Amino acid sequence: MITFSDILKKSFIDGFANTELSTKQIIVVIFFAVLIGAYIYAVYRFATKKTFYSKSFNISLVLMSMITAAIILTVQSSVVISLGMVGALSIVRFRTAVKDPMDLAFLFWSISVGIICGAGLVEIAIVLSLVATVVIFVLDRIPVLKAPMILVVNADVSADVAVLSEIKKNTNSFEEKSRVITNGVLELVYELRTKDAASLSKGISAVSGVTSVSVVSHEGEVSF
Repeated sequence: MITFSDILKKSFIDGFANTELSTKQIIVVIFFAVLIGAYIYAVYRFATKKTFYSKSFNISLVLMSMITAAIILTVQSSVVISLGMVGALSIVRFRTAVKDPMDLAFLFWSISVGIICGAGLVEIAIVLSLVATVVIFVLDRIPVLKAPMILVVNADVSADVAVLSEIKKNTNSFEEKSRVITNGVLELVYELRTKDAASLSKGISAVSGVTSVSVVSHEGEVSF
């Protein structure tokens, strides 16, 4: 006797019947995933401005798009395999820290290309890649404010007013970040903007009571 539960199971299985994938279809999908992944490889190589370029990370972008496309094809072929794949991938943990936001964007771009190609929508992956390339290089050419510099001064407490006067004469804007007094020795840290760091450091070093002056540039967030 056929019960309602049997009918429900049969309808579920029939609704997610195995999809036959031809060898040609698999080869075409993997080919385009690798091809667009190689394009991402080239864009990352020319767009990155790191001092230490990571070739291994760049190669992983190509592999990521190819592997993701293969996973999507496998998920499409069978509902049983797809459920097993979800369970298997849920235990995977990536603990490598991505320090540069652009690296994260390229990684997500590569994964997205793999998903789109695996779904058989290669045209969308191509358009996405072309638009993403234009956006990256156009936004990269937009001029931004130069990051401020860090000024560190060690001096006697009595030199505080004179140091501040020199800072006002040689900077466009400044902000005091730290003031520490230890046994009569004053340590000042300023975040500032100046067109002539050499004149600034010479002017402050000439102040009576100043023992050391350091001007350091950084690439942190702009706060003013």
